[in-house]
Formats: sequence, structure tokens, C-alpha cells
Amino acid sequence: MNLTLKIWRQAGPDAAGALATYKLSGVSGDMSFLEMLDLLNEQLIEEGTEPVAFDSDCREGICGMCGLMISGVAHGPEVTTTCQLHMRTFNDGDEITIEPWRANAFPVIRDLVVDRSSFDRIIQAGGFISVNTGAAPEAHAVPVPKPHADRAFEAAKCIGCGACVAACPNASAMLFMGAKVTHLGELPQGQPERPARVLKMVEQHDHEGFGGCTNIGECAAACPKEIPLDVISQLNKDLRQAARHAG
Repeated sequence: MNLTLKIWRQAGPDAAGALATYKLSGVSGDMSFLEMLDLLNEQLIEEGTEPVAFDSDCREGICGMCGLMISGVAHGPEVTTTCQLHMRTFNDGDEITIEPWRANAFPVIRDLVVDRSSFDRIIQAGGFISVNTGAAPEAHAVPVPKPHADRAFEAAKCIGCGACVAACPNASAMLFMGAKVTHLGELPQGQPERPARVLKMVEQHDHEGFGGCTNIGECAAACPKEIPLDVISQLNKDLRQAARHAG
């Protein structure tokens, strides 16, 4: 397979960036998208050109590090992570544009690598529970109704990749926050901090420069773990209740 790649190149956070065009041949349909970028980097190194910087870690669709905007779509044309997107999705002769996530809260570090530590700070603000650590408790010590457990597991699938932010025209992280708030709010262990959690997380979200949610739904459509849009409704419900009690 022969491809034309238009890739965002940026030397550093304060440098000007631009799209660079590369021709790549010998791409197998069985390659993942990241393996295709590995092949390109091997070619660039042989040519004496600086390789393209991009994020990856597990390459198993678990960690969320691999997020890229591929021809205008977060993670590409399939609902999956970039590392699990295979080149058989594309055709011989295709032109593919590859860019980093675009959001003020995700500043570009270099090329396709962005700083997503704003997500970490949102979690540090309230995405946790306070429990005594040590040996694992007995499994039935705290009963959890199955519907609540199922809902918590569904929301806990979020891997924090940032596709929701990249896909949202407002660069909102409400789906990410909604997943975290719903996950912990469905469990008995998450109740003591529940009001403070949502207030602190939303405050940090706004401080980081993420946009507001206008319920367009692009976030859920792009989410590789298919987090449902209604976690945002749960977040808004918790936020209203917390604000009422705080007031």
C-alpha cells in the first residue's frame, strides 16, 4: 500500500507548526496505525530527517496515550483507539492528514504529542475516594446492587485519552468528567465525597481552559470506549444538588 501522509510538525511548545508531506510505501494492511508511523520514522531516520514524535505506551487500547486526529476524526474512521486502528481501513493511494489533539487545555509539546496533565489535575481535584488502604476487604463487605455496579463499570471504562475533547467543537471535557463522577457516584464508597467531588472537578475543568458542553454529542461518538452521553446528565444532576447544598 502506498500512502501520502500530511503530518503536523512542531519543534516545541513555542515554535510555529505546519503540515509536512511524506510519501510512504510498503504499508501492510495488517499494520496498526502506529506501526505505520514506526515505518515512516524508520524511513525518515535513514534519510537523516528528524522522526515524527507521537505518544504511545501499551498499544493495546488500554492506556489512551496514542490519541491522534486522523483526517479530521479523533482516533480515525473507526470507533477504537489509534493503536488498534489497522491500515486495512485505508486504501492504496489514500492521503491521510495526521494532527495532534486541538484544545487550549492540551498544549502541543512536539509534533503529535500533547500535554494532557490537565486531566490529571481534574482527577487530583476530586476524582478519588477516601478509604483505608491495606489488605483487600471481603468481597461482600459492602453490598452494591447490580444495576449500580454495571453502571459504574460502564463509566469506569474511560481511559482518559482525550478524544472527547478533541472531537468537541467547544473542547469540553464533560464526558471525561461525567464518566469519573458517574463511576464513583454509583458506588457506596464514593458517597462521602460526592458533593465536594463534582464541585472541585468542575472548578478545575474550567480553570484548565476546557470549553462548556452544548450537548452536540461528538464526544460520545468519538469515544473509543463508547462512554454514553448520559454521564454528562448525571454530572449536571450531581452539580445542581451539590451547589444547592453548598448554598
